[in-house]
Amino acid sequence: MDSLLDIVRESGRAAIGLFTYPYFYMAIALVVWHARHTVTLQRRLYHVRLYSMLTLTLTRVGAGLAVGLVLSLASLGIGARFNGETLAALWIAMAVLALFRLRYVCLAYAAGALGLLQGIADWTGLKASEAAQAYEPAAEAIRVVAALDVPGLILAAGLLHIAEGLLVRLQRRKLAVPLFLQGKRGKPLGGYALSGVWPIPLLWLVPSGDGGFALPWQPLFGDGVGLWSLLAFPVLIGFSDRTTTQWPEDKAKSSGNRLMLYGAIIGAMAIAAVYWPPASVIAAIAAFALHEGLLWTSRMGEAGKEPRFAQEGNDVKVLAVLPGTPAAEMGLLAGERIQKVNGAVVRNKEQLHAAMQLQSAFCKLEVVNREGHVKFVQRARYEGEHHQLGIILAPDEDAEFVAAPRSASLWQILRASGARRLRNSPTMKLRALREAEQAAAEQAAARQAEALAAEQAKLEAMEGLPPRSAGAQKKS
Repeated sequence: MDSLLDIVRESGRAAIGLFTYPYFYMAIALVVWHARHTVTLQRRLYHVRLYSMLTLTLTRVGAGLAVGLVLSLASLGIGARFNGETLAALWIAMAVLALFRLRYVCLAYAAGALGLLQGIADWTGLKASEAAQAYEPAAEAIRVVAALDVPGLILAAGLLHIAEGLLVRLQRRKLAVPLFLQGKRGKPLGGYALSGVWPIPLLWLVPSGDGGFALPWQPLFGDGVGLWSLLAFPVLIGFSDRTTTQWPEDKAKSSGNRLMLYGAIIGAMAIAAVYWPPASVIAAIAAFALHEGLLWTSRMGEAGKEPRFAQEGNDVKVLAVLPGTPAAEMGLLAGERIQKVNGAVVRNKEQLHAAMQLQSAFCKLEVVNREGHVKFVQRARYEGEHHQLGIILAPDEDAEFVAAPRSASLWQILRASGARRLRNSPTMKLRALREAEQAAAEQAAARQAEALAAEQAKLEAMEGLPPRSAGAQKKS
């Protein structure tokens, strides 16, 4: 009972200390920024949003708190030699990695990079060299890296990825964001981005240097440790993937399963490093390489398959359904095709909008579902209700913006909220045509003015009048 009271008391102290860390507020700020970026990108692409920035932020913060509570309880059986320097090293590593790719803002990448640095320092003898010790900042950095509990970090990363996989599966509806993308042939097509960022406030069991409490059990990383305390350990996890060939819920399921498998593998390698220290470097390499393998596997799963959200001209394809709209009440799903509205055949969005106006009090649709079967859905239309169904159609040739590629740099993501203008879109072509016509008209006017001036000068010369100056001609 005393041990339990000590843990509860220490948990309260550590939880209060969590709010003194700037990393906690940095994590919240990144979640808010990501939610805002998601909403802004949606508005730029198709002028509406599925969920508000507040809804996305609260959902992800709440899920992160739940995951943090579960993992904090799990840490009582794990333990690790973490401290404030460990947390600072992690956030610095993530900041440096983000300069290369924004998706590198991940505990697994940071832990893997720090583990490699530690292995290189041990192998080259850098931490003991006189040159490194002569420069005080370098000596301090080497000391911090050499003292890191890399197996503990990688195990924590593995547990966080298992939790991330569960979050991706459970929150697939709020994670899946419809996108306009540019296909291989330059034509726009629809797709889905599964992305999320979650702040995870951890209370991790660490050796106590002053006071602390004893445990009636031996944690995994607790060899030779007598007293323990809890360290506030705020981290950030994120996930990002895209699909144009799978239904978003199927993509979320497969991606979540792969994340959980990845977390289990690197977690097992971290545990092996407890009993065989050289495995620490192998686990660090695996944390980085296998994570890249997840992305490669996802892209290979998309290669060579027909896109599911491309307009074919025979009907109109639904890319997404807005929550709480008539389309949602009628049970329309992403990927279904609308063939008729109120008895009128529709082959593009203009015909769809015109058919909606044929009946002011009722709406009847003929829809081809995902399996290729025809179904009929209908619903009354009420006064004061929005005139649209509440659907986002897959993009056609009129699309002006598409989302930036996944390999975009941080600058590309920040600029224009991750969207870029299609150069060959009809809107761009019309704008270029108007600019060309305006330039041609200005040039024609200039040539006409020059011809009139030359004719005036010729007439004056024939009449025997002295030629006027250019300024006088211009004034006349």
